[in-house]
Amino acid sequence: GLGWPVAGALLAGYGGTMPDGRRSDGLLIAASAGTPVRAVADGTVVYAEWMTGYGQLLIIDHGNGYMSLYAHNDGLLKDAGTQVHRGDPVATVGTSGGQGRPSLYFELRRGGSPVDPGVWLHR
Repeated sequence: GLGWPVAGALLAGYGGTMPDGRRSDGLLIAASAGTPVRAVADGTVVYAEWMTGYGQLLIIDHGNGYMSLYAHNDGLLKDAGTQVHRGDPVATVGTSGGQGRPSLYFELRRGGSPVDPGVWLHR
C-alpha cells in the first residue's frame, strides 16, 4: 500500500460530496495551512502549476498508468520533470482553488480515470 499524503480529518471521501456540492473523485483531507504534502509513491512530477478548480496542482506519474494528484496547495515544492520518492515533501497544504479551509484534495488515477485511493492508502 501507499502512505497517506497528509495526516488529517477526512472531509470528503471517494464518491462522497465535496463542500461545494460536487462529487468527489478523490479524498479531501483537512490539515493546517503549510503542512507538508508527501508523495504517496516513487515517480516523476509531470505537472506543477495552477489549474482552475484545483488551485496549485501537482501531478506525479508513478508508471503502469498510475498518477496521483495533489490540489489546493499553498505552495509547490517540486517542478515538472523532478524525480520524487515515497514520503518526499512535494507541496504545502493551502486554500488555493476556492477551498474555504486549508485542505488537500488527493486523487489517484489509473489510465486517466479516478480510482478509489482508500483501497491503496494505509495509515
